[in-house]
Order: sequence, then C-alpha cells, then structure tokens
Amino acid sequence: MTDRPETGDPATADDRDRALLRRAIELSRLCPPSTTAFSVGCVIADRDGEVIAEGYSRRDDPHDHAEETALRDLGPDEGRLAGATLYSSLEPCGRRASRPHPCADLILATPIPRIVYAWSEPSVFVEATGAARLAGSGRSVVHIADLTGAATAPNAHLLRGGDTPSEY
Repeated sequence: MTDRPETGDPATADDRDRALLRRAIELSRLCPPSTTAFSVGCVIADRDGEVIAEGYSRRDDPHDHAEETALRDLGPDEGRLAGATLYSSLEPCGRRASRPHPCADLILATPIPRIVYAWSEPSVFVEATGAARLAGSGRSVVHIADLTGAATAPNAHLLRGGDTPSEY
C-alpha cells in the first residue's frame, strides 16, 4: 500500500486519481442516512480513466455497499475490468456483518488490478482488513490520505473522538 501526497499538475495520473476519488466522495453524499453503516461512494474507471460504473452505499438495498453496487452494474465478465481502477471513498471492507462477502472478496473475484481509496476504515463496526487483504493478493492499493477529511464528512454523525460511534 502506498500513501500519495497531492500534486498540482492537472495532466498527471495523480490528478486523474484525485478527480475520480473526489467523484466517489460526491457519490457518498447520496447515501440514505444510517446510524449503523458508513456512507461510501465508488467509481470504477477503465484504463483510460473513463468511468464505467458508479455506486454508493444503500443505493438499491439497505445493506448495499458502494463497491458492491458499482460491480453489480458491470457484471463479472466485463472486459474493461482487467485494466480498471476502483475508487472508493472508504477502504473496501475486509469483514462484513450484513452479507457473506465483504467488498475485498467481491473485488478479488474480478480482474481489477488497482484500488484507490481516501479513508482508512475506522474500527467503528468491524476491524479494517480490506486494503491489506487486497495488497496481499497482489493488487495495487493506493491510499490518498489527504482526502480523508472530505470522505469522513458524510459520516460525521457516526464519529466522535476519532473512531468511536456517536451517541444517538
């Protein structure tokens, strides 16, 4: 896993990553509110940076995760996944309470070689293992940590003093 600082040159791959990750963060603001799950957005772009799918938490079902909805829109046989990058406002989950397959497993079931995320999953609901699991399986995993603040904003009601749930 790597952390990357912000760059100013709009022609760089870093800036494309940042723009698509910001789009994922925008999508997280569309999530129906929840006191038991994070609001997360996801964008999948092909090797040329063209968006081929988007998703967000609870889009179609109260238990949907963002990565799950975006992947569902494409299907496992989508040829563009082999060169794609998945952008998520939150580290893809490695454990999941609501469904049998965490997002890391769903991603690993595809040929997506690269994952970029903004916010490392805090230990509010489950222990964060997704990024390490993806990296350990040979996927390129990039953490753009300076976008964490933007990614946590739609989830402020769940956080108090860092990683603990707020009082409801």
